[in-house]
Amino acid sequence: MKVALLAPIAWRTPPRHYGPWERVVSLLAEGLVRKNIDVTLFATGDSITAGKLEYICPYPYEENKNIDPKVWETMHIAHLFEKAGDFDIIHNHYDFLPLTYSRLISTPVITTIHGFSSTKIIPAYREYNRNNYYVSISNADRSPELEYTATVYHGIDMNEFTFKEHPGDYLLYFGRIHQDKGTHEAVQIARQFGMKLYIAGIIQDKSYYNTMVAPYIDNENIIYLGSVGPEKRDELLGGAFALLHPIYFNEPFGLSIVESMACGTPVIAFNKGSMPEIIKHGVTGFLVSNVEEACNKLAEIPDLNRKACREWVEKYFSQERMVEDYISLYQRICQK
Repeated sequence: MKVALLAPIAWRTPPRHYGPWERVVSLLAEGLVRKNIDVTLFATGDSITAGKLEYICPYPYEENKNIDPKVWETMHIAHLFEKAGDFDIIHNHYDFLPLTYSRLISTPVITTIHGFSSTKIIPAYREYNRNNYYVSISNADRSPELEYTATVYHGIDMNEFTFKEHPGDYLLYFGRIHQDKGTHEAVQIARQFGMKLYIAGIIQDKSYYNTMVAPYIDNENIIYLGSVGPEKRDELLGGAFALLHPIYFNEPFGLSIVESMACGTPVIAFNKGSMPEIIKHGVTGFLVSNVEEACNKLAEIPDLNRKACREWVEKYFSQERMVEDYISLYQRICQK
């Protein structure tokens, strides 16, 4: 079976630090290669894979502002679809734009929908629904206007995350700094609970950061670390008392949550979107509604078994499980 994986080109695949979609594509690509699947990864020229690499865009546009995103993403997508006849399956991880090519080729196209940036993009998904096989990354992130072939949860490489049996003495916020992600609320939870907070992630909304987050950063109790790479990520997640995830939007998945639990660190999250599917309430963390509830549940964190967090991820959110799910889907579609 020959599979083409279309990755985004905002960041390298795998990403150096931030880049959740690229991270998932990389994990899938390397897992498929280990299963002896013939994989061609369409990504940036500096990407790394054990499979075959095809590229037209040399560098990620988020790392080189001389690259116009629209220009290079259209060439990137076209580069794959012009070679469509070479593959048994095209697996699109690049949102809705590649859908517009799907009627021009005979190769089946699977599109993993990594969330909807806006309801305004749903008409494109709806228009090409009959020509594509849609995969949701959680049951919560399904549009009632679309038909889906499967739900496949993201998986992580368990070897990248070190289990820590004992909780640390700080709280952790890990993710992009934006109102949707509740960075300000994480600060308030930490201050009310009386525990140090580390903040790690890219500043996606500078105005929000400057007004709602920066005034509290004192480098003693509230500390901003910037965006961190894989080694620091493992250290931070494993050493935390708990991960705070007070989101204000219906998050489609949440890689940092799974990564945290893989280290044995429970998660306190606002009960929105996919959170009830990823967190086992009272076992791997707690689902709450507001800052006050979060503080109350933090007091119960020592009662949780950190080993149970690791085992939960091993069973439902491993790279191996994700790869097997996609191979089964590829085989089912190819046999049609």
